[in-house]
Amino acid sequence: MTNPDAAFAPPFEIDEPPRWRAPVIFNSPHSGSVYPQAFLDASRIDVAALRRSEDSFMDELIGDLSHRGFPVVRVHFPRSYVDVNREPYELDPRMFAGRLPSYVNTRSMRVAGGLGTIPRVVGDGQDIYRERLDVDDGLARIEALYKPYHRALRRLIATAHQKFGTVILVDCHSMPSVGITRDEPRRPDVVIGDRYGTSCAPQLPDLVERTLRELGYSVGRNKPYAGGFITEHYGNPAAGLHTIQIELNRAIYMDERRRERGPRFAKVAADFAVLADAIATLELGDLRPVAAAAE
Repeated sequence: MTNPDAAFAPPFEIDEPPRWRAPVIFNSPHSGSVYPQAFLDASRIDVAALRRSEDSFMDELIGDLSHRGFPVVRVHFPRSYVDVNREPYELDPRMFAGRLPSYVNTRSMRVAGGLGTIPRVVGDGQDIYRERLDVDDGLARIEALYKPYHRALRRLIATAHQKFGTVILVDCHSMPSVGITRDEPRRPDVVIGDRYGTSCAPQLPDLVERTLRELGYSVGRNKPYAGGFITEHYGNPAAGLHTIQIELNRAIYMDERRRERGPRFAKVAADFAVLADAIATLELGDLRPVAAAAE
């Protein structure tokens, strides 16, 4: 069995500023673009097809925010290899040679769609693998990549919570400019996901939407993306833990077909800085746990 993290140096990075400006963390879990050769050899599709699942360049759009006093988390391994925005063990038994452990969730909607912790398909529905994977190899990816990432993210969140009494996690993603079906309406420039009001205090999505609209972007909420595992798992407003997902329409910052930065790339990156500054102005007393705020 090969070492799954050997191809990544490192698997993820956390750029933590010397001095935190506010308890606001920016996270890019799906922009990883390092494809191990063994993964490419096992795939029935080429790297261009695999990259359709990437949130390409999202890590770059938020990369400079660490210089403004905000921690930035960037994953380097691709989501088609391991998807950290899933439960630890959402696995499709059809992908594996051998029996999966009893604790594995084989029945989630994401597994049914082929988009589990180790995806079976890329975003447009193409099967990834030529042959079934060895169960131990699949579990090794989770141990070597998924779990260390989440341990590090939890530590970072705990640091912010200890310093400030509250924390805001901004989970940054991008989406194709058009949906899979013709019935889906034109997608806005940005979709805000707060798990339908459950992952953060309402002041946060209200501020994000207002700021983005003032910057000239069209904004939607929760459709077609309300937030994944990270938004749901780390969002607990009653405990002072606020998580919001931001999905950028790829057409506003890149050429989707060529997978190249577009003419508005620098402007979108600058607008992310404006958004970060705006989030930092939120009144922390309104975001702390109810009991703490009453003391």
